[in-house]
Amino acid sequence: MAADSEPESEVFEITDFTTASEWERFISKVEEVLNDWKLIGNSLGKPLEKGIFTSGTWEEKSDEIFFADFKFSVTHHYLVQESTDKEGKDELLEDVIPQSMQDLLCMNNDFPPRAHCLVRWYGLREFVVIAPAAHSDAVLSESKCNLLLSSVSIALGNTGCQVPLFVQIHHKWRRMYVGECQGPGVRTDFEMVHLRKVPNQYTHLSGLLDIFKSKIGCPLTPLPPVSIAIRFTYVLQDWQQYFWPQQPPDIDALVGGEVGGLEFGKLPFGACEDPISELHLATTWPHLTEGIIVDNDVYSDLDPIQAPHWSVRVRKAENPQCLLGDFVTEFFKICRRKESTDEILGRSAFEEEGKETADITHALSKLTEPASVPIHKLSVSNMVHTAKKKIRKHRGVEESPLNNDVLNTILLFLFPDAVSEKPLDVTTSTDNNCPPSESEDYNLYNQFKSAPSDSLTYKLALCLCMINFYHGGLKGVAHLWQEFVLEMRFRWENNFLIPGLASGPPDLRCCLLHQKLQMLNCCIERKKARDEGKKTSASDNVTNIYPGDAGKAGDHLGPDDLKETDKDKGEVGKSWDSWSDSEEEFFECLSDTEELKGNGQESGKKGGPKEMANLRPEGRLYQHGKLTLLHNGEPLYIPVTQEPAPMTEDLLEEQSEVLAKLGTSAEGAHLRARMQSACLLSDMESFKAANPGCSLEDFVRWYSPRDYVEEEVIDEKGNVVLKGELSARMKIPSNMWVEAWETAKPVPARRQRRLFDDTREAEKVLHYLAIQKPADLARHLLPSVIHAAVLKVKEEESLENISSVKKIIKQIISHSSKVLHFPNPEDKKLEEIIHQITNVEALIARARSLKAKFGTEKCEQEEEKEDLERFVSCLLEQPEVLVTGAGRGHAGRIIHKLFVNAQRLTESSDEAAAMTPPEEESKRMGSPEERRQNSVSDFPPPAGREFILRTTVPRPAPYSKALPQRMYSVLTKEDFRLAVKIIDGDV
Repeated sequence: MAADSEPESEVFEITDFTTASEWERFISKVEEVLNDWKLIGNSLGKPLEKGIFTSGTWEEKSDEIFFADFKFSVTHHYLVQESTDKEGKDELLEDVIPQSMQDLLCMNNDFPPRAHCLVRWYGLREFVVIAPAAHSDAVLSESKCNLLLSSVSIALGNTGCQVPLFVQIHHKWRRMYVGECQGPGVRTDFEMVHLRKVPNQYTHLSGLLDIFKSKIGCPLTPLPPVSIAIRFTYVLQDWQQYFWPQQPPDIDALVGGEVGGLEFGKLPFGACEDPISELHLATTWPHLTEGIIVDNDVYSDLDPIQAPHWSVRVRKAENPQCLLGDFVTEFFKICRRKESTDEILGRSAFEEEGKETADITHALSKLTEPASVPIHKLSVSNMVHTAKKKIRKHRGVEESPLNNDVLNTILLFLFPDAVSEKPLDVTTSTDNNCPPSESEDYNLYNQFKSAPSDSLTYKLALCLCMINFYHGGLKGVAHLWQEFVLEMRFRWENNFLIPGLASGPPDLRCCLLHQKLQMLNCCIERKKARDEGKKTSASDNVTNIYPGDAGKAGDHLGPDDLKETDKDKGEVGKSWDSWSDSEEEFFECLSDTEELKGNGQESGKKGGPKEMANLRPEGRLYQHGKLTLLHNGEPLYIPVTQEPAPMTEDLLEEQSEVLAKLGTSAEGAHLRARMQSACLLSDMESFKAANPGCSLEDFVRWYSPRDYVEEEVIDEKGNVVLKGELSARMKIPSNMWVEAWETAKPVPARRQRRLFDDTREAEKVLHYLAIQKPADLARHLLPSVIHAAVLKVKEEESLENISSVKKIIKQIISHSSKVLHFPNPEDKKLEEIIHQITNVEALIARARSLKAKFGTEKCEQEEEKEDLERFVSCLLEQPEVLVTGAGRGHAGRIIHKLFVNAQRLTESSDEAAAMTPPEEESKRMGSPEERRQNSVSDFPPPAGREFILRTTVPRPAPYSKALPQRMYSVLTKEDFRLAVKIIDGDV
């Protein structure tokens, strides 16, 4: 067994010491990529439809391979199409030539306006390109080109791939490609010639035909006819006969005159230069045969007027200067500045000789400093006006960033109520009470978190934007903001409401600056009402009218008023006018000791209803329906209560942080509940004062009816009666409601400590406004500026009615709402929004430019006008537009006139020659013979000439299979290119 097992245990190894060369590895990698992409065999698609190269979807796949240490990128370009049925296809594979060869004779897509260069030159729907991966790398030597081409040929033969495979050679800017395609018994060679100068003998069709015939080398005589497709492209650059209709804004008209400050509420719009730089007219002869036409160095039949097909494309000016885009961009730049207002305007404005800096923001601290001046002169408003005088004293008229005319115009625009010389009252802000529009444009501020379009904040943003662009830049912005803050201080001190702000608490849907101004307005309302309440109270004392009389509310409030007030109960924005006399009077501390003792405040600590029943009722608003107190049966009165404190979003965030820091412990939770129940305690005290002898059940029945459960029960006498009790949550031991009720004293709202200290809150707002840097201000107002820009774009678009622009505007609104709705958006995202707005502005400007050039408004016939407007709309949205009727159609005649006028301006320096009388123009455009005679000078020399020559001949021998051949040629002023596609049979 051992002997038998020895041969099996021996291992016979064959070591192959040969190694593959780099060239072989490269070929293997090319084959591997082709196999991975499943480009093996013949895959036939549907016949190409007309225009599919432009309207269809092109996709590409890429990979990287190496030849030694030289990196190439392999890219597969293909037109996405539905695959045909594969039934019976396998039987025909051996006889069917590759798809690229079949497409050679298709004339539906000879001159695609937008496609890969190889698609235009060879009419391919699918191909693979091998090119150096780095942009600076190039295959320059002939030996390397041949080596790559050999690699391609071997890879195609080994894999059976029938997709054309190209290699890019020379520098990339030359776009030089050579390639090959193999099929069953056929091979296609793709060759190319590229010269910087056109040889004289090849500047016309006859010379190109000679090249083509020599390249195909057909042994037959006579040669089969050659099919020809020709396109000449003419470029119109001179638009001098059509002035650009955009008028620059009149800066002088922005101040004074008839226009006045209203101009500050409008944003400019339009391009400062013509956004259409060139018009390209392509005249095409799609189906010609050799011998039908003559085109040589002596004579040519190729008259552009007689071309059967005309198509037009426009070349847009790159990044045209647009007014609206510049406005918003310049304002956005302020966000990156770091200087404070003092640093921009100079600290000397607040300095006195030998004294410390007297800043407006230090007005409060100045009040508390020891001074020898009388105390009546030490007021905040006095300090503000003193600082204002110092500003004007140290800063001369010529040094002020804004002159007085501009400043006064802006302030009157922002504060129209300042025009009236009469004392301001509550009716000042009548525009504030206008019902807000329910339109989509008006409510756009909800999405952008900006401000309503009729608000003071919105107007301020527009004014600052215009000041930044036209009047002093950053210094002007700082100056206007400083004046604005002083105006806010003045209005607070003198009880003047701020116009352009909706009444009520701060709207958290708006920007923080708008909320701050609303908060200041709330403070002014409270202060104004309190001051008026004191005057009314004094007059009541003279007439000996008791302010807490139970029937007082009924005397001063009618039934309608009562209902309205009841309806508004609990709303923060309740009007003070619905309350009477001294009911809205508030005191910081309880100073009327005798009256407090008379009202039995000390006995209120015991909380007994009997003791409380002896109190005199105070602070009653009106009777609550038919409800009565449970203990004594007295009518239940709704008390006058304090309004909840309005809050801005930063205060809410600060409060939530404080509450969160209390932790989750029992003590922290108890303290948190006490902090949140301040308003509840105040309402309980007001209720006790208005309803002596009341109980917690009475309060709950009014304040939270759901927490008082009533059910029908049968009493001892057998009668069905209602019995009520507190809900389960109200009976929980140590309930916050019970604790607050026991703590509450019968104190009317007018004698309670204010829940909302308007003086403190107003000073906080004013301080917040004063310390804002221009960059902070710009951040606050940028959403409003973008909001205004979007509304301006929508307004201008509605005049032009461009469908593509409407879609873009919707995208801008959607994008902006996502970016601006969150605090501190990224600068990059903001720049994207501004760039989108600028692009839409340029698009609308292009539409107006084209309409002006084609004279759509001058058309008398409605049908022609609609056709022209449709034509202009297509020019904006499509890469190339077919002219209906070619040179004989309405649009074609207009284009012809444009070229004629441009030629005359070019040929003659006399400006009068540019304007042709209509009679002469009609004669010139009259008969076809006259047009043909004069058309030589009607158009400039073609900027580009393209020829496609096709034929079907046997190659290389007369007995070979007849196969299609093709040559594409393009001739420009500094470029000559031939792209030849030669197919050989019997390979």
